[in-house]
Amino acid sequence: MSMNLEAIQEALREQQLDGWLFYDHHHRDPIAYRILGLSESLHVTRRWYYFIPAIGTPRKLVHRIEQGRLDPLPGSRGLYSSWQELDSGLRALLDGSERIAMQYSPNNAIMYVSLVDAGTVELLREMGKQIVTSADLVSQFEAVLSDDQIASHYLAQRTIDAVLASGFAMVRDCLRPASGKSTTLTEYELVVWLREAMRREGIVCENGPNVSVNQNSADSHYEPTANRCKFILDGDFLLVDIWGRTNQPGSCYYDITWTGTVGRPPNELEHEVFHVVREARDAAIGAVRDAFSMLRPIHGYEADDAARQVIVNAGYGEFFTHRTGHNISNELHGNGAHLDNLESHDERLILPYTCFSVEPGIYLREFGIRSEINMITSRENAQVTGRIQTELLYI
Repeated sequence: MSMNLEAIQEALREQQLDGWLFYDHHHRDPIAYRILGLSESLHVTRRWYYFIPAIGTPRKLVHRIEQGRLDPLPGSRGLYSSWQELDSGLRALLDGSERIAMQYSPNNAIMYVSLVDAGTVELLREMGKQIVTSADLVSQFEAVLSDDQIASHYLAQRTIDAVLASGFAMVRDCLRPASGKSTTLTEYELVVWLREAMRREGIVCENGPNVSVNQNSADSHYEPTANRCKFILDGDFLLVDIWGRTNQPGSCYYDITWTGTVGRPPNELEHEVFHVVREARDAAIGAVRDAFSMLRPIHGYEADDAARQVIVNAGYGEFFTHRTGHNISNELHGNGAHLDNLESHDERLILPYTCFSVEPGIYLREFGIRSEINMITSRENAQVTGRIQTELLYI
């Protein structure tokens, strides 16, 4: 990926910023490398700075022994060796600019972009600079999907939906085969089966999926292993969280969670909890859809509020222990707005042409239920990209 200088400068002007300062040392800021189109394999042992003004030519400040590190980028170059030269070089780099975006977040509220060290922020403030968060800029240049990325998401969606349906059928056939002689199946064995089924269809994932039964499903990030897992048995409650993307550079993930009961109908409590989770999920979906259809900006925390209020009103608020959703891109947890007013107060806007999960959950002692779908937005609408679970499965 190469840097889109014209788009960055237009965004800076729209946000009334004087410029965007990128700074790195020993690859502390991977966001900078991706947005600027720099190779993440660069050997960097000295600090470098790259300033993109809202108007005009970018400027660089690099150490003399690594002065070629930013050569792929346009702009003039300043050099330093001593700390005194660095100080004067920074002043010259930022001369005439006051409101400057950096990978910084006040009070570490959006920790995903809080990458600049406190000392650097202090130094720039002493120079009279106002450092503001680049969170919305990062969302615009990291999370907004291309047409090809959106197409890749739908390809992963169709494949994973089919794999998951086959996985549930495999559970049924193991426990209640036509021959009448059942075979054993563990959580981990189902993980391996699902992973291999995706691999055969060209879908990759860094880890997972997650498969959990009964009390294990109450641990929202439970991960079975070959040595730590339970058998899946008739009478169990089953949760499967599965994700992946096509094996192509830049492709976009698809990430869903379904739940059901094995060999028996859901009981009254399971049925009640699922319906609360379903209504919470649909409330968040509706909040985003309504905002986009009315061309009204919506922040990540607002969608979380919509889902969380349903669960609180039903008396299960203390059992909803994570955010409602996360941004999705080439990374499973991307750098766009999360649906979050619990773990963080995410004030980033949900932007057009971004993808994110909606996945409220209730986690009781006996079992946990999460219902996860993905959405993609455009200028005037937002839609769910795959199948939507409306009732607990009876496997």
